[in-house]
Amino acid sequence: MRVVADAAFGVTGTLAVHRTQLEFMKQNSSMQLTRAADYGVRVMVYLAGRPLGERTLLPALAEATDTPESFLSKVLQALAHARLISSWRGKSGGFAILPEGRGASMYDVIEAIDGPIHLNTCLISGENCGRKPHCPAHPVWVRAQQAMMDVLTSASISEMAGEQAGPRRSAGLVTLLPARKSALL
Repeated sequence: MRVVADAAFGVTGTLAVHRTQLEFMKQNSSMQLTRAADYGVRVMVYLAGRPLGERTLLPALAEATDTPESFLSKVLQALAHARLISSWRGKSGGFAILPEGRGASMYDVIEAIDGPIHLNTCLISGENCGRKPHCPAHPVWVRAQQAMMDVLTSASISEMAGEQAGPRRSAGLVTLLPARKSALL
């Protein structure tokens, strides 16, 4: 990103161009999970809240998780490939969560969709950054990465499914669930 920033903010740039480039960079932050990962978490939490072995058809799953059906197919393929859910074709087909999926963490789901998460390239195993030994930011990146990993690996899909609050849609019906207590209290 530094090369892009240097080129964008070169000597010939104006203040308006600087603001435009900064706004663009903020909107396209690399520290943001993909929409697919967000949809994957929604699907897993929904399926974990269903009775064991119950299959949910794609249209019902898309409606219940408020995700576009066309995009959801790719997310479901990635989750099935990671053996977190199973899928069946045909009239009595659908999607169901597997035991591995019920035991998965939020990180497991995100990794199944997006691959490993790294806040900075210097944290990727095997990547070598010449600045690492004397970079004052590196230890901060390491602590931030560890904190994020701790949060995501401790967030259990099954626990989140048990703590769902608000309306739950099922086959066109809406059932209100009791609000959960905040973990931050």
